[in-house]
Amino acid sequence: MTDQTHDEASRHDPVYDSLHESADFVELRRRYRGFVIPATIAFLTWYLLYVVMSNWATGFMDTKVVGHINVALVFGLLQFFTTFLLAYVYSRFANSRLDPLARDLDQRYNDEKRGAR
Repeated sequence: MTDQTHDEASRHDPVYDSLHESADFVELRRRYRGFVIPATIAFLTWYLLYVVMSNWATGFMDTKVVGHINVALVFGLLQFFTTFLLAYVYSRFANSRLDPLARDLDQRYNDEKRGAR
């Protein structure tokens, strides 16, 4: 092992390293990625669809819905709605599926740190 690699490895707390390899930490990362990656892909797809349609489907986006309100304005407002909806859904998901596991890992970390002294 090179000196640089050894220096980087020695900066990690052994307690963190043991928790990082635990089944609970692996599960926490799996749950987080299982929500965030699909949600990010879906939201970016929805956003890019709005941009693409605004540039290349102007006839459709100019279609009047009610009075002077057209499809483009409705889609634009739906961008805000979906942003807040996604934040709300993630908050509920994190509270129910991520936070309990994270609290357990935090408690274990603090217990091991106190025991190491």
